[in-house]
Amino acid sequence: MNKKPDPTRIDDDAPEWGAEDFKSAKRLSDMPADFQQAIRRARGPQQSPRKVQTAVRYDADILEAFKADGPGWQTRMNDALRDWLRSHHRA
Repeated sequence: MNKKPDPTRIDDDAPEWGAEDFKSAKRLSDMPADFQQAIRRARGPQQSPRKVQTAVRYDADILEAFKADGPGWQTRMNDALRDWLRSHHRA
């Protein structure tokens, strides 16, 4: 992954920060309480169940098949595993 900024993606309304910008920046905890509350309130509770990150090893052909259909392959793989569980679940 390229660490250098892409000059075509720099927006004039949100320019890249320089050393002076970082020096003058303030922490959220240093801001007025009402502002902190407004920022923290902006994001509500998570609406969907939480996912758990794990490391799993799959055969290359399995991953290629899921990735071949494009973005969303991880969700499709999750759905396929869920379908398998429904049909193979033992009470």
